[in-house]
Amino acid sequence: MNTAKNISVQAVVISILLSTQVFADNSNGIIRIKSNHGVSTTIDKLETVLKEKGMTIFKRVNHTAGAEKAGLQLRPTELLIFGNPKVGTPLMLCSQTAALDLPQKALAYKDEAGQVWLAYNDPAYMAQRHNTKGCEGPVQKVSNALAKFTRAATE
Repeated sequence: MNTAKNISVQAVVISILLSTQVFADNSNGIIRIKSNHGVSTTIDKLETVLKEKGMTIFKRVNHTAGAEKAGLQLRPTELLIFGNPKVGTPLMLCSQTAALDLPQKALAYKDEAGQVWLAYNDPAYMAQRHNTKGCEGPVQKVSNALAKFTRAATE
């Protein structure tokens, strides 16, 4: 039964990956999704879906505005910091150093070619980084949720 459930979860993740343009860089643990919107709209949409799902929004950082204050130019770049203790705490119980990467962050930015991306840390990479043995369930739950939330923000 557990094997069937794992295959079902894998099928859902694969279908999500195939239906959107998702790029995972296994060397640095970053998942990037092409967005059909501008940077601010992408972050607005992500913030809306996260709030609807009961997530806490801790901070929104406009790096472009910060650069302007310093007299520098930066293509549109915004960061959203969010989380939910019901989801993050189990990861920290497996390894307290996971708190270094929590709460979650999502970055929307425009690249040099003008494409907008939404990027976030791959939960599986974070789990490996922090050696969160026995936390496969919560890690998979976070992975699935982030894939769903970011897809909603980028489509």
